[in-house]
Amino acid sequence: MSDEKNHVPNEMDDYQNYLKESMNGINDFHPYTEEGQKEIVNLGKNMARKTNIMVSLAILLLIVPIMTLATYMYYGIGGRADHLIDVVTKTIYVTEPNMSLEKLKVEDDIGLFSMNIKFDVLKKIGKEDYKIGNYDIDFLLDQPSFPKKNLLLDRPLAENPTKETEVMVHPKASIPFSTTDGWDILKKLPDGTVSEVYISLNHLMKPDDLKESLPKNMELRWFAVDTGMEITQEDKEGVPITPLGYPAQYDHTTWSPFKTNGESNEEVFLDILSLLEKNESVAEKVARAKSLSMSSRLAYIKEHGIKVYGAVITGPTEEIRKLQDMKEIRALKVGEVKLWNWE
Repeated sequence: MSDEKNHVPNEMDDYQNYLKESMNGINDFHPYTEEGQKEIVNLGKNMARKTNIMVSLAILLLIVPIMTLATYMYYGIGGRADHLIDVVTKTIYVTEPNMSLEKLKVEDDIGLFSMNIKFDVLKKIGKEDYKIGNYDIDFLLDQPSFPKKNLLLDRPLAENPTKETEVMVHPKASIPFSTTDGWDILKKLPDGTVSEVYISLNHLMKPDDLKESLPKNMELRWFAVDTGMEITQEDKEGVPITPLGYPAQYDHTTWSPFKTNGESNEEVFLDILSLLEKNESVAEKVARAKSLSMSSRLAYIKEHGIKVYGAVITGPTEEIRKLQDMKEIRALKVGEVKLWNWE
């Protein structure tokens, strides 16, 4: 019995020693150093960062095509791109004297929620149409930026017109330039040239009456129409307005709105003004003056009819000089001059 009592404590001691050794082993077990542990944490962070980047790129690669497709649909559905181009090109015809363009050659490029259009502009001087520059217009959805223009003209019209820079003046408005300078320039030009001139009338005239009164061997190119605001050349808020007018001749090119198609140029002109009235924010960005006051000016024309206060004429310089003998002409400004091309 005494042997059994002496044997138990020895087994307990061995068990306790075993536990101590096991605990010490656990406490002493360090599979990674402190630097190794930091490296594992950093590796995890980098992997998470790369995963986030890859997920973001995947989302972007998915979104960009969808947004691009949405842009094409925006401009394509209902012909919105063609409509905006139509507004821009027709604004040129009725706000820029003796200026035209080739609508079929308008270049358009659709980007992300944007569209860019580029086109050349022309002037007819003598018998030929000359490229005089180009327009570059950016659209954000349906809102255009101000055009970037590159015009190659000897006598360009003022980019921001005012009463002091007008080249065609209403009969009741004061003339802001010398009335003799234009005639003096014509006298000094050689006979073997063709000229473009802007004339101001002594009184309002009907377009056909002006056509009939002009000497032969020259071409009437553009009418400046009285819209009720040309005396002050400003709108009701005092903002300068741009002249409104239309080509005097039928245009036989397929892209022109003034081609022979059963409508007179006067009717086409009124149709264009109605279009611009509905899209005035676009037209005002394209036109040189930043106010068109289209509603009131269109209403005035419909009430009083089309009467003109000025015009653009081209022809042989020696023939253009004969305009000085016309009592209907109050003043003249010389525009572009080219070498002989009349025959």
